[in-house]
Amino acid sequence: MTAYSILDLAPVPEGSTPADALANSVDLAQHAEQWGYTRYWFAEHHNSTGIASAATSIMIGHVAGKTNTIRVGAGGIMLPNHAPLMVAEQFGTLATLYPDRIDLGLGRAPGTDMATARALRRIMQQADTFPEDVVELMGYFEPLTEGQRIKAIPGAGTRVPVYMLGSSLFGAQLAAHLGLPYAFASHFAPDALDDALHVYRSNFQPGQIEKPYFMLAANVFAADTDDEGKRLRTSMQQAFLNLRTGKPGPLPRPVDDASLIATPDQLAMVNHALRVTAVGGPDRVASQLNALIERYQPDEMILTGMIHDHEARKTSFRIAAEVLSDHAGAAQAGVGAG
Repeated sequence: MTAYSILDLAPVPEGSTPADALANSVDLAQHAEQWGYTRYWFAEHHNSTGIASAATSIMIGHVAGKTNTIRVGAGGIMLPNHAPLMVAEQFGTLATLYPDRIDLGLGRAPGTDMATARALRRIMQQADTFPEDVVELMGYFEPLTEGQRIKAIPGAGTRVPVYMLGSSLFGAQLAAHLGLPYAFASHFAPDALDDALHVYRSNFQPGQIEKPYFMLAANVFAADTDDEGKRLRTSMQQAFLNLRTGKPGPLPRPVDDASLIATPDQLAMVNHALRVTAVGGPDRVASQLNALIERYQPDEMILTGMIHDHEARKTSFRIAAEVLSDHAGAAQAGVGAG
C-alpha cells in the first residue's frame, strides 16, 4: 500500500501576492487532510518572487496549527544554510507544540544562487561537512545524557523523524548509511533516479528505521479533461524555463499551446527534466501514477504541481488523492484475496 503526500513551494502566481500564496497553502493543507494525504511538506527556497516558503519552519508551525492530524514538515531544510543546533531548536519546538506530527527533511543544496547563499551567511568552504552536520543535528533530538554540554531545548528527547532528500547518488548513500528514509527529487531532476534507488536499497543499514523507506516525488496536473491538464502544466513549464534561463519570477499564467512559449529545444529540455509527471484527466493520471508505482515500488508518493489557479490546484490534488486511494484499495484487496 503506497502512502501519498504533498510537497508545496507556496507558489506566488502572477497577479497575486505572497500573502495570497500563504493563505492558499493553508487552504490546500486543510483539504489535503480531508483527502487522506499523509504529510504536507514545504521546501526552503530563497530570493524567488514566485515562491513564498523561504521561512520554512514558520510555515510548518502555521499550517500545523490550522490542521489537526496531517503530518507537516520540511521537504526540505537546506542544512548548509543553517547551524544544526538552530534547526534542532526550531524543529524541537515544533515537535513539542505538535507532538508526533512534525517531519524534518534535509537537503544539501543551498536552495538559491550563490550570491543569496552568501547573504544567508552560508559558509563557503572547501570541505563538505553535510554528513557530519546531519549526524550532529540528529544527536540533538536524542534524550539528554549526563555531562552533555550543548543541548537543544526544546528538542532533546523529541526524536523528530529525519528524512534524507537528494537527486544524486550522494544522498542515496548517506541515507542508506544512516538508516534514514530517502526522498528522491524526481519531480525536477530524475536522471539518477534508477541508480540512486538501487544504491539506497542495496546498501541500507538499519538506523532510525529498520528497513528502507523510499519516497518518489512526482508532478501532477490533473483536471476534468486531458486538454485542461496539459494546459495547467504550462505554468510550471514556463516557470522552470524562466529559472533555467536566469529569469525567475511569479508563476506564469497557463497558455493553450506550450510551443508558443519556448523553442522546440527549450521545451525538450524542460519536458526531460519534468518527465516524472502525471498530466491529464482522471483516467490518464491514474494510468501514469500507477505506472510509476509499478516501476519503482515506492513506499510513498509525494506529489507537487505548480498550478496558477488555486481552485484548479486543489482539484488536481483531489483527483490525485482519489486515484491513489483507489490504487491502495485495489492493492489491499489483492493482498486479502491472496
